[in-house]
Amino acid sequence: MLQSKYLTEYDMADFGFKSIGKNVRISSDARIYGQENISIGNNVRIDDFVILSAVNGSITIGNYVFIARSSHLSGALGIELKDFSSMAANTVIYSASDDYSGSYLTAQAVPQKYTNYRGGKVVLGRHVIIGSSTTIIGPCDIGEGCSVGAMTLVNKKLEPWGVYAGVPAKRLKDRNKKMLELELELLADDNSNHNGI
Repeated sequence: MLQSKYLTEYDMADFGFKSIGKNVRISSDARIYGQENISIGNNVRIDDFVILSAVNGSITIGNYVFIARSSHLSGALGIELKDFSSMAANTVIYSASDDYSGSYLTAQAVPQKYTNYRGGKVVLGRHVIIGSSTTIIGPCDIGEGCSVGAMTLVNKKLEPWGVYAGVPAKRLKDRNKKMLELELELLADDNSNHNGI
C-alpha cells in the first residue's frame, strides 16, 4: 500500500522558496514550479497532487492555510491566500487565462508573442473556505470569512462573511463569525506553548 509522505524542513531548505515558515507540510507528490516566486507562512499543509505554478507572477500563502489534494493554483498574475483560508480537493485557481476572443492564438505550446492573457490577482481573504471542484478566475477578491460551495464558479468580487454557491457564485446567506473567537483561542494556545520552550 502506498502512503503519502510529507517533506521535512530539511528537505525543503534547498527548494529556493522566496520564503517559508515553520511547521510546513508539503506532500512529496505535489508539483511546484517557480518556487522563487512563492512565499509560504507557518502551519501550512499542501497535500498530494497539488500544483503550484508561479514561474511568472507569484503565490503568497499565509499562516494556517490548507490546500487539499489535486488542487491547481496558477499565479501568473498573482494569488494570495490569507491566514486560515483553505480549499477542498480539486479546486482550480487561475489568475490569468488565455484570451478566448479569437484575436490571439491560445495554448502554452504557442510562443508568448502570439498569445494574450486576461485576468488579474486572486485573493482569498482570512477564513475563506472553498468547496471541492470550485473554479476561481481572476481578477477576484473573495472577502474575509466567505464560504464557497462545491462546484462553484467565482469570477468576481465576493463580499465578506457570505455563503456563496452556483455558476456563477451567488450569495445565499450570511456566515457565522464564531470562528473569530476560536482563532483567538488557538493563537493564545500557540503563544503559551511556545513560551514554555
